[in-house]
Amino acid sequence: MIGIDVGGANLKIVDGDDVIIHYCPLWKESPITELLQPYAGRKAAVVMSGELADGFPSKEAGIAFIVNAVLAAIPDAQFYGTDGEFHTTPCMALAAANWLASADFLRDAFPESVFVDMGSTTTDIIPLASFDRLLSLRDLDRLQCGMLVYTGLLRAPVASLLREVYLDGGATRTLVANELFAISADVHLVMGHINKVNYAVPTPDGAGVMITESLQRLSRMVCSDLSEIGEENARAVAAAFWDEQRSVIEAEIMRVSDSGTMPDLICAGIGSELLTETFGGRNLSDIYGIITDAFPAFAVREVAKRNAKA
Repeated sequence: MIGIDVGGANLKIVDGDDVIIHYCPLWKESPITELLQPYAGRKAAVVMSGELADGFPSKEAGIAFIVNAVLAAIPDAQFYGTDGEFHTTPCMALAAANWLASADFLRDAFPESVFVDMGSTTTDIIPLASFDRLLSLRDLDRLQCGMLVYTGLLRAPVASLLREVYLDGGATRTLVANELFAISADVHLVMGHINKVNYAVPTPDGAGVMITESLQRLSRMVCSDLSEIGEENARAVAAAFWDEQRSVIEAEIMRVSDSGTMPDLICAGIGSELLTETFGGRNLSDIYGIITDAFPAFAVREVAKRNAKA
């Protein structure tokens, strides 16, 4: 059996101990069936969050498209829902259930922990202490209670969090352009949190992923070129964004845990190493290896296998 996570930007597959990640933007191109064709004849457990992509007129339409696209390649696929059950036909319970599959898999091993999964686009913050309370939560519900933070390691626009930056060694307050000039991948590349291989999304300007090119994009956030403001000021933009992003994630972890101290964290996703370095806790990659880069795909497969034995 394989595990599949159909996101808005990426199609993630776990096959045995292998992780395969395809850039598959559902608002632009949606070759899900073609990408899954090599797995025809296999069994598959599937979760999704891509139904929210703005290429679909509604979440219901997105769910139907994803389910039918997967079934066209793998007829024996089952889809995990926010009700904690598996389904074989489209239904609204399938909307954004990937986080719940992870919680379902982890809840017995880490019952008192908070699970934090930082992906390219979002960060999930899930308390595992009471699984029943997580059932049937929508993305709207999770946004309202802090379990879904719409900022990630790669795709977050810098202007989504940063409103001002202090340049010239902190002497000059400067407002930031509300444009898609740079993204969080530029920030984390410049700060050494990722390398250019990890910059696995299109750049905002279509240029490359060298550090100097990211510094140029960050310079544009203050309506400048790198040659105009210099590397120190471009790096100041990166540092200011990371400070904001870190603060937002930390605040929501504390809110979700409802305690005065940092809870026991277990971290996954492409940002798992950065999370543990910043907030402490355990990196699930130390336990499960590279599988953590596509943890919901792995988790839904394991939940399906567990249920089959029950």
